[in-house]
Amino acid sequence: MALSRIPRKSRTAALLAVAALAAAALVPAAPAPAAASTGPEREHACASSPEPARGPGLGVLGIAKADKQRFGLNSVILKVAQGRRNLLTTALGESMTGVPADTDMHFRTGSVGIAYMATILLQLAERGAVDLDAPVYRWLPKVLQVKGADKITLRQLGASTSGLHDYVVDPDFATEVEAQPFRYWTEDDVLAFPFHHDLWYAPGTNWSYSHANFVLEGEALEKITGVPLEDLLKQRVLQPLGMDGTSIDAKPPIPYPVHAFTSERGTYEESTYWNPSWTTAHGAILTQNICDLATSAQAIGSGRLLSPAWRQFQLNPGTVGLGDPSKCPPGICRLNTEAAHYGFGVQVINTWVVQNPSFSGYFAIQAYLPARDLSIAVVTTDGPSATPNTNYAQTIAGDIAAYLAPDHPLS
Repeated sequence: MALSRIPRKSRTAALLAVAALAAAALVPAAPAPAAASTGPEREHACASSPEPARGPGLGVLGIAKADKQRFGLNSVILKVAQGRRNLLTTALGESMTGVPADTDMHFRTGSVGIAYMATILLQLAERGAVDLDAPVYRWLPKVLQVKGADKITLRQLGASTSGLHDYVVDPDFATEVEAQPFRYWTEDDVLAFPFHHDLWYAPGTNWSYSHANFVLEGEALEKITGVPLEDLLKQRVLQPLGMDGTSIDAKPPIPYPVHAFTSERGTYEESTYWNPSWTTAHGAILTQNICDLATSAQAIGSGRLLSPAWRQFQLNPGTVGLGDPSKCPPGICRLNTEAAHYGFGVQVINTWVVQNPSFSGYFAIQAYLPARDLSIAVVTTDGPSATPNTNYAQTIAGDIAAYLAPDHPLS
C-alpha cells in the first residue's frame, strides 16, 4: 500500500510539500549568500568520509553509484550510520554543470519540519501545557469557516485525521502553483482552498494526508506558546540536537545549495529558487545538509526529545485501522496498517520511522530503524532523463535498507 509515499499528489503536487514538502513555495531567484562560497576555502561543517575499501560502507557506496546511473540523477548525497559508527557520508555527481556535489550543500526538506512541529506539540502535552484533544478553534477560530471543523482537535492535526481538504491536490491551487512557481503564498492564501470545501469525513473517523493540517498546527503552536514557530523549532529541536546546518525560511534563498532541476512543467529547468512558501507552516520550512538530516533521522526515530511513553504515542496515535478508501474520493484516504501507517508527524514503515520530503526537483528521505540503531539520510536531484515527481532518494534508501537490514524492508 505504499504509505511510504504519502498520498500521490497531482503532477504539480510534486512541487510538493515535501512533503511534504515538505516545504517550499515560489519567488524570484535569489543568489546564495556570499558566505556560501563553493571555493576550497569554505570550511566543511559536514565533511565526507574517506572512500571505503571494504565492509558495509563499500556496499552502500556501490548501491548509490548504481542507482544514480540507473535513474539518471544529477546528484546523490547520503549519510548512513549505525549508532555512532558512520558507515558512509558522501556526495556523488554534480550540483550543476562543472560544479561537483558536496556533502555540506543544502537542500529543501519541508516535511521534516512536520515531524519537528509534532514533537514540540507532544513535549507540551507531556508537560501538561496543552490537551491534545482540545478543539483547534480555541486558538484558531478561523477553522469554524468549515462546517464540522469545531470538532477538529490538535491530535487530529498532528495525526492527519481532521478531514480537511488538502490544498495541494486542489486543481485550482495546482494550476496556480504550476503557472507561478515564484509566487509567495501566505498561510491564509493556502488555507483559503480547504476552507472553501466541506470536510472529507467527520474528524477522527478516517485518515488522509492534508498539508492544511500542518499549516494550522504551526499556527496553533504559536498561539499556545506565544513564541514564533521558527524560534520554537530552534529552541526545542535544532539547538538541543546541535543542528547548525539547518536554516528556516519561507522565501527562496538557500545557503550553499545543491542545485535542483525538474521536468514537472514539461521542460527541464532549474527550480532551486522556486518559492517554498506554500508547503507547510512558515516557521517550519527547512533547508538542511545531509549531516543534519541524518541527525534528525536518529533523533526523531529514537524519540530522543520525548519520554518513552510519548515516543510510543508518536509512533501510533490511533491511526492504525483508519483510512477506509471507500469513504473518501478516489486516492484520498489510505488504509493505515500496523506495518505501514502514519504516526504523529512521522510515517512508520515496517518499524522504520520515516519522513520523505519532495519539492520541485529536490527529493530526500530520513529513515531510522530502532532495532538496529540504523539511520539513513539521502537527497537526490534529477537529471534530464529522470522521471519527474519520483522520489528516488526513497528508492535508494530502500535499496540500502534491503542490503543492511533485509528483514526490515523500507517499502
